[in-house]
Amino acid sequence: MSEKFPFLPEAEGDQLWAMAGSPVTLIIGYLALVNVWAFALMGFDKGRAKRKGARRIRERTLFLSALLGGGLGAFLGMWTFRHKTKHWYFVAGIPLIALAEAALGIWLWWMLR
Repeated sequence: MSEKFPFLPEAEGDQLWAMAGSPVTLIIGYLALVNVWAFALMGFDKGRAKRKGARRIRERTLFLSALLGGGLGAFLGMWTFRHKTKHWYFVAGIPLIALAEAALGIWLWWMLR
């Protein structure tokens, strides 16, 4: 068992990790999926914004997709599609979320290495 982090399971003795593989792989897969989803939401909402009377995606849904780990995808989608760039809370909020997620990722990597 890890002396530094006794709460982490050992891959060789734990059935869950033996079946699922490394938790790092699962986390990277989740983050890739949620970032693609956040990017796609920005593009989809931009397309809907161009159509008159089309049903839109709520702003809180866009922020939630960023807060759930898709900060980079939301940021790239915002600037790729030039969507929500006139709203100060998106221009300030989405990059801050992306930076906070990056800082958390770097901190976790540093602590678990």
